Amino acid sequence: MTGSDIPSSFRLAYVPGVTPTKWVRVWHERLPHTSLELVQATAAEAPGLLAGGGADAGLVRLPVDRDVLSAIPLYTETTVVVIPKDHVATAAEEVSLAELSDEIVLHPLDDLLDWETLPGRPAVERPATTADAIELVAAGVGVLLVPQSLARLHHRKDLTYRPVPDAPESRVALSWPEAEVTPDLVEEFIGIVRGRTVNSTRGRAATPPRPAKDKAKDKAKDKAKDKAKRGGAGGGVAARQKPAAGRKPQAGGRSGGQSGKRGKPRGR
Repeated sequence: MTGSDIPSSFRLAYVPGVTPTKWVRVWHERLPHTSLELVQATAAEAPGLLAGGGADAGLVRLPVDRDVLSAIPLYTETTVVVIPKDHVATAAEEVSLAELSDEIVLHPLDDLLDWETLPGRPAVERPATTADAIELVAAGVGVLLVPQSLARLHHRKDLTYRPVPDAPESRVALSWPEAEVTPDLVEEFIGIVRGRTVNSTRGRAATPPRPAKDKAKDKAKDKAKDKAKRGGAGGGVAARQKPAAGRKPQAGGRSGGQSGKRGKPRGR
């Protein structure tokens, strides 16, 4: 990819509860001339936003449609129960689902947890959003189970939370539109979230392999050049070793001829 082909900006979608700050900071350090635009989307909206080209990549919650989007799981979040600060459950360090069996457990329409069986007692109506459910918890209507990052996002002074180890968990992933070749800037961001150093070549997209036809042509050219070079060198040596025209090689050399003429010394 030449300098003129590199996009001038990169759009990164992210869902509530996910904080991309540290990765954005590294991006600005490594690619100061390529701006990074953050696009906020709900967990339900994010996959469609990526598939429709509204963002180049996104920090989303799994699952996503792997026929449409590629994804690299990054981490799994602990699930917590959000409760009023004066709730009896605050006496414990963590809470089990069984201990919530008598509670009204709010189940908002944008719930992120994959429940086989909903815990506790259902509310009369489902809140539209997690934010609405938080308000109901503060009003003493019920309790709410969410990924820990959302409990922090909707923090209130009159509420707290406790981990629920046996509840389903939410997984966060880096995702982007499925393609035969991953775009260079997406590769750059993959390298950043995986902690690769600035000198690592794995942060960038690998150079596409050369077609086999081109490799064969180059190999044939190199072979021909090598053959010509070796042939030229051999011809030179042969020329130096060939006797001059009209001259026969001496059988014994000059010293051998003289020795034959002299024979044994004569006596006086």
